[in-house]
Parts: sequence; C-alpha cells; structure tokens
Amino acid sequence: MQFTLLPEWAEQDAVMLTWPHLDTDWSDILDKVEPVYVALCQQISQVEDVVIVAHNESLKAHISNLLKNHEVDLTKVHFVVTPCNDTWARDHGPITTQNAEGKLSIKDFTFTGWGNKFAAELDNKINKVLVNELAAPENDYDVVDMVLEGGGIEINEAGTLLTTTECLLNDNRNPELSKDDVEAILKDKLGAKDFLWVDHGYLAGDDTDSHIDTLVRFAPGNTLVYVGCDNENDEHYSALAKMAEQLRSFRTPSGEAYKLIDLPWPKAIFDDEGYRLPATYAN
Repeated sequence: MQFTLLPEWAEQDAVMLTWPHLDTDWSDILDKVEPVYVALCQQISQVEDVVIVAHNESLKAHISNLLKNHEVDLTKVHFVVTPCNDTWARDHGPITTQNAEGKLSIKDFTFTGWGNKFAAELDNKINKVLVNELAAPENDYDVVDMVLEGGGIEINEAGTLLTTTECLLNDNRNPELSKDDVEAILKDKLGAKDFLWVDHGYLAGDDTDSHIDTLVRFAPGNTLVYVGCDNENDEHYSALAKMAEQLRSFRTPSGEAYKLIDLPWPKAIFDDEGYRLPATYAN
C-alpha cells in the first residue's frame, strides 16, 4: 500500500531536535544558542513529545539538568545518544510517511551536508539509531538511495510536491538522476502525485542551494506563502520577482490558480565578518 508524506500542518506526535555541542559551528555562541533550544523544549513539550539527539552521554546529562531547571516535563522528552556533526534535524532527520491504514514508514534518505559542503558522515547515521531505539516494531524503515534533505521539499494535502530545480537537480546531490528519475522516486517513496518546480529565487549566504523551505511554503487550501522582495536596490529583487511570476503561473491539479501570500522582506543581516546571512520569514 502507498505511503504518503503528510503536509506540514498534519497532526504529529513529536518534534526532533539535534542539540548543539562544542564540536559544532555553534561552539563559540553556545551560551546564546542553548537558551533557544530550552525555550523550544518548553513550548513543544506542552503539546507533544520532544526527541533530542545528544552527541554523547555527558551532553545528555547536561541537557537533562538544563531542562529540569527550566521546569520542562522530562516524561515528554526522549533522548537518543549518538555522535552528530551539526544540528540541522529538518535536513538530516527521518522523513515519516503514512498509509491509508495509519501505518508509518520512516524514510531514510542520504544526507551529505548539502552537496558535500560540510562534514555529515555522523548526521547521516542518526536515523538508523533513532529507528532502532524509538520506532515501534510495526513501523516500516526504508533506506532510500538518494540524496535528499527534508528542507528541500514541501507537500500539500493534495499530494502536490513543491521543490526547487537548484537543489534537487544540482550536480552536487544526485548527478546520475534526471528530473524524471527524481520524480519517479518521490512518487514511489513519498506518494507525490504532482510536482511544482521553482526555477528562480535564492538567498545570499544560503548553503542549501535554494531549499524550498527558505523561499516558498504550502499552507492549507491551495495557498503558497512566499518570500517577496520590495526593495529594487536589493540583490535579490530580480530573482525573487521572477519566482513570484512563476508562482502566479502555477495551477492546481484541477486547473485553478494558487492563492499567493507574500511575506515581508527582512532587513539585511550580516555576520561578524560582513557576510550576508539568508534571512527569511519562510523558514
């Protein structure tokens, strides 16, 4: 029976976080980052469980003390201890699909650090450990021989999958796969029925090769929420204008135009070395 990826707003049981540690890029600002993770746990645990990937047992103990001191209900927190390179759980984490009978199939695509830009060999092993330690025995575990990050795809309630050509067809991901090959795999593994390929749009400083979750998101009722740039002097203006034009041309399977909602354009943000960061309200 076909397993299908559910839209972002579907009911879920838990949120996965991979905790920052001293061997990640967050090392010099852990004192600023950890409070954000604690706040996430405080909010999430009020409505659902939290799965936390901890780099080692020492970090697990540290996180437990942090959460306990901030009155997080630890019965809602499930730890998995396994080495990790970084924190980007949306991209290296499992992609869970469901069939009509409610059975789950956990898809484990290959994660390569966004086209081998960063070390990812540890992150690519996390999903197997998660499944072995937390998944119910009746759930299916499916290792997929294709490079794919969770942030590179969006799907809606009709089974239409939204993505960017810059990411999914990039030679640094699956150079041996054609567009038709990619679509065939995503139909088989994620239950996609139709595809919308975004050919324009980018954010300066983005390491993901234009992940769709930084640019355009689905919302219920055939709605697309997207990043719009209203500053003609900004370097993004032309590319995002072309993206908006393409979005206006997209049609639902029944031939209707999508409802479009443009997000505010954020003020430019730069890191300490003067490089622009990929600020977006879509992500």
